[in-house]
Amino acid sequence: MHSLLRGKHFITTQEWTKEELDMVLDVAKDLKRRFALGEPHRLLQDKTLFMMFFEQSTRTRNSHEAGMTQLGGHAHDLTPDKMQISHGEAPKDTAKVLSRYGHGIAIRNCFFGIGNKYIREVAKHSSVPVFNMQCDIYHPNQAMADLMTIKEKFSDDIKGLNVSVIWAYTKSYMKPLSVPQSQILLFPRYGMNITLAYPKEFPLMPEIVEQAKANAEAAGCTFRITHDMDEAFKGAHVVIAKSWGAQLTTTDEQESLALCEKYKDWICDERRMALAEKNAIYMHALPADRGNEVTDAVIDGPQSVVFDAAENRLHITKALLALCMGGRP
Repeated sequence: MHSLLRGKHFITTQEWTKEELDMVLDVAKDLKRRFALGEPHRLLQDKTLFMMFFEQSTRTRNSHEAGMTQLGGHAHDLTPDKMQISHGEAPKDTAKVLSRYGHGIAIRNCFFGIGNKYIREVAKHSSVPVFNMQCDIYHPNQAMADLMTIKEKFSDDIKGLNVSVIWAYTKSYMKPLSVPQSQILLFPRYGMNITLAYPKEFPLMPEIVEQAKANAEAAGCTFRITHDMDEAFKGAHVVIAKSWGAQLTTTDEQESLALCEKYKDWICDERRMALAEKNAIYMHALPADRGNEVTDAVIDGPQSVVFDAAENRLHITKALLALCMGGRP
């Protein structure tokens, strides 16, 4: 593998080689060490990242903005109401203009059936790297931060770990499919066995599941689906229990939330965590719907690594920005 990733788009981990992803993890680990020591690492001096947010964000916005500052550059926080997007400007035109003003474009657009297509259209016409900050299909930064965290907690000995990606009840809003889909795509490439658990009305995209199965087969690990939450906890080393919407069953948010009400018992609690391995960790991309997706006893308990993973969003983001916007001249 060559070391030059400058100019490469980051829309899904599926389009990057494992060696390229390994480099991101290595750089993120080094930047985390330098951040902890207070060592300057202004690798993107005077460079500009345009961040386009089509919905709200806490970890994604702040990891990118703080990351650019720490790398010596600047991030613009943009929303459609601040741009001519609200008046119908084509993504092609936005891409061409922002490409001439700065060095990278990052986009968060989770609208189902729209987000990924929009990001890819911008990437098609951009002369600078485009970063997917979450769309309707993928959330690659989150999956990479989760992978980094798992490697930290298990001393890089992750091949053969049992990871359960589990739907959990919520009454807040119809969350995107992108987090679990990115996780089931990425983790098998590193030899982890995947159990995907959800009520039958909450499937993930069939094409993503098929790609995940192929990734598992290629890596010599397993991929299975169950509709029994307790079964998914049994023997798990990593438990990722979070909600996602019923977008493939209905696109009506109220109908999706009504379906959720049938599964109020799909909560990650102490009883279920006791079914997992003794050294199991609990993960969640946040924000968590406390009392519905997970009990306070679990998310605030000793097995929870949610805030470690949230911190790693910063380091993974900085690694991606530095590699794709900087690199060798």
